[in-house]
Amino acid sequence: MSAPAPPALIGALDVLRCPQCGATLELVQRSLRCPQRHTYDLARAGYVSLLRGNGAISGDDDEMARARERFLASGAYRPLLEAITDLAADTVPALNAAAPSPAGSTVSEGVGGSDRAGSRVPTVLDAGCGPGYYLSGMLDRFPTARGIGFDTSARSLRFAARSHPRAAVHSGDVFAPLPLADGSVDALLDVFAPRNPAEFVRVLHPEGRLIVARPAAEHLAELRALVPGMVAVDPQKEERLHAALDPHFDLETQRTVRCAVPLDAASARDLVAMTPSARHIDAAALPESLEALENSPSATPFTVTLSVLLSSHRPRRTAPPLSRWTAEPQGR
Repeated sequence: MSAPAPPALIGALDVLRCPQCGATLELVQRSLRCPQRHTYDLARAGYVSLLRGNGAISGDDDEMARARERFLASGAYRPLLEAITDLAADTVPALNAAAPSPAGSTVSEGVGGSDRAGSRVPTVLDAGCGPGYYLSGMLDRFPTARGIGFDTSARSLRFAARSHPRAAVHSGDVFAPLPLADGSVDALLDVFAPRNPAEFVRVLHPEGRLIVARPAAEHLAELRALVPGMVAVDPQKEERLHAALDPHFDLETQRTVRCAVPLDAASARDLVAMTPSARHIDAAALPESLEALENSPSATPFTVTLSVLLSSHRPRRTAPPLSRWTAEPQGR
């Protein structure tokens, strides 16, 4: 007997759209289907594929996805997660406006654009969500919100689909039109992921915010010194980021997250394996590079610098954006 569709996915149908034609979707047994009969099957793991055509090439292979899940589950990047949720609390109006339900209850699983009292439910979108670590953290911090995450990695989506009961997860390509209604997202997370500014501004509500996390120059400097071949941070990264975002967004605020993260050999391997550097290093030489961590007599743990730039961006509405797909009424 097939497992039922995840309640969070059912609850997101008011904003999810057919990636082929932009029409609304409905649940038909274990598939989502639009009026034009474009059909998207639900995976047994609890996510739905909303890729169009031949799909996208995954950024994370199976081992990269497993390494990312292990490393993030260790809590090593907890300071970054807390900084992201703090920034969202300070800059996303809908997350502050949404008061908890009576008696301290939270939004019900499977609820769509409004809760049982008729109030609008804030929507958090995580672009390139990986195993769902940051999306889950946002939903823990904001108990009245619902979450949607997408990624191209099937293994990452399996992790993300079970990361939080209020997280709806689908496969998707950030460089294609996003299968979401116009103005349907309140907080859009882009954490170490590619960006599509034109689509981001389209799906964001006028009072929504884009939150971007990217590495600063000294990020993981100690590990890069230890492991030959690790990719350095592009010195033009900030310039290129703002050139891409400025036509669509106004920078609202920017912060730096910087702290020391202790690593043992296993966590260092996972950290290397989950980054783009995994494709540029000699895997056979990696154990030799990290041998000092395993055999060091020093009582002082090996630490690396976590250094990340965080920024919040407000949609620039100098002219009405070209509407792609409209949202169901949500009481905005």
